[in-house]
Amino acid sequence: MSLKIIKSQCTVCGMCEFECPNAAIKFKSDTYIIDPKLCTECEGHYDSPKCAEVCPVPDTCVPA
Repeated sequence: MSLKIIKSQCTVCGMCEFECPNAAIKFKSDTYIIDPKLCTECEGHYDSPKCAEVCPVPDTCVPA
């Protein structure tokens, strides 16, 4: 499973991109997107998805 970023809620702060241990988050078309092929929900790195933890807007990084 992977996460996705709700585009309408994303403030484009960039915090998630630098926290992703799999480099699954990229800036594209004026927002950030999560590549589902690379996203592991931080399994093996953290206890919970780091992007959801650092995002300043609750419920912006959600299960796909």
